[in-house]
Amino acid sequence: MKVILKEDIPNLGKAGQIIKVKNGYARNFLLPKGLALLADEKNMKLLEYQKKKIEEEAKKKRQDSESIAQRLSEIQLTIKAKAGEDQRLFGSVTSKDIAEALEKEGILIDKKQINILEPIKRVGEYEVEVKLPANVVAKVKVNIIPE
Repeated sequence: MKVILKEDIPNLGKAGQIIKVKNGYARNFLLPKGLALLADEKNMKLLEYQKKKIEEEAKKKRQDSESIAQRLSEIQLTIKAKAGEDQRLFGSVTSKDIAEALEKEGILIDKKQINILEPIKRVGEYEVEVKLPANVVAKVKVNIIPE
């Protein structure tokens, strides 16, 4: 049975793709959950219209992400943390701390989008990745200073 995917489904396809699946999978899972449409003539015309709309939205989302990435690359965050004699922190700086510091700068980023490669447990300067929508990755410089 041929269906048109309405959403991205891992290991199956992306939204707007026409794929062939087994009848039972389409009837019992994809169609009832609203994840796909039957690939008939009416829905094919609807797909062409929606493809243009989806492409425009994806382009806008990519432009927004790139502008945020540009702002993030220009920012240097300074986070104060309690540190001992040998510049080691009591605890560590987490993605939540970085997200809060970014919020103070006027950029709302979810802490799940922040990727810290190794725990920040010392005073110093670090570079942290931020994963934005449309597969855009930005790097933010974070400077940890003792309180």
